[in-house]
Amino acid sequence: MAEVTNNLIYEVLKSLQADMSVVKSDLRDVKVRLTSVEEGLAGVNRRLDRVDDRLDRLERRVGLMDHTHS
Repeated sequence: MAEVTNNLIYEVLKSLQADMSVVKSDLRDVKVRLTSVEEGLAGVNRRLDRVDDRLDRLERRVGLMDHTHS
């Protein structure tokens, strides 16, 4: 009886170990993809900042904004 219990515990532990390997691999993939998304978002934010600066300059040129506003 004890041997059956030990074998069962061993099989369950092996299964859990295999599942954990899959979870670790998936988590590494998610981290890589999240980093890529963050870098892409940073690029979008930089572009939006430049557009905002250009819009401010255009508004000042056509008199829609004070020259002291920023």
